[in-house]
Amino acid sequence: MSASGAVGSRSAPEAGPAPAADALPCLDILGIPVLAATTPEAVRMIDRRCAAGDPFGVAFLNAHGSNLAARDPRFAEALRGMLVLNDGVGVDIAARMLAGRGFPENLNGTDFLPAFLADTARQHRVFLLGGRSGVAERAAAAIAAGHPRHRVVGARHGYFDAAETQAVIEAIRASGATLLLVALGNPAQELWIGRHLAATGVQVAFGVGALFDFLAGEVSRAPAFVRRTRLEWAWRLMLEPKRLFRRYVLGNPLFLMRVMRRRLLG
Repeated sequence: MSASGAVGSRSAPEAGPAPAADALPCLDILGIPVLAATTPEAVRMIDRRCAAGDPFGVAFLNAHGSNLAARDPRFAEALRGMLVLNDGVGVDIAARMLAGRGFPENLNGTDFLPAFLADTARQHRVFLLGGRSGVAERAAAAIAAGHPRHRVVGARHGYFDAAETQAVIEAIRASGATLLLVALGNPAQELWIGRHLAATGVQVAFGVGALFDFLAGEVSRAPAFVRRTRLEWAWRLMLEPKRLFRRYVLGNPLFLMRVMRRRLLG
């Protein structure tokens, strides 16, 4: 099932009494509203929403996520209930083809989350959820060392079943966390945030994908020149061809075909 929605832009919904001049546009990417903002603008918007008091989730949409949302209406609905940032060249191409404009920056989670921790006006208590045993703890240590004005209050691997979910929620709530990083992969992390955000007591929860693996040194980032040319997906494919072949070699052309169909048929 394809996600549907009008092509174009609209203002990003914000909680609280933010001035109208601060409203930022969203670009419709195949039915998912995606914020069109620079890093500082997105950081300020998240700060304002945290100050407003209503908990909310932040997600990152790339071509793979859009393909998943087209097949899974639960995932598409979860994304529509979150603040969604753009991740990768695919959604930028889609924006240019469908909305007549690109995104100001590439706000992928691996780069944006450290920038957010560095630039936010708030001091957060951070809980990390996801990854293999030991990975979240090493990622937590990297955050604590790199961003000492925030306090890491907990870390837990992502291998738990439904029977343990309530205990995980209670641990997050008991920690007093204000910022929750969830690394369970798409669409599990966004669905988990959508279902359990309010019960955790946090102000904001990010779905961060492979971020913990990068922070913990489990997976290497592409060289800077590869990132500048927006080909990090090709670097990751080279490192993990068996796991990522379907996502990139098959998924990227599928995404562009969906964009072309939307452009031609509306």
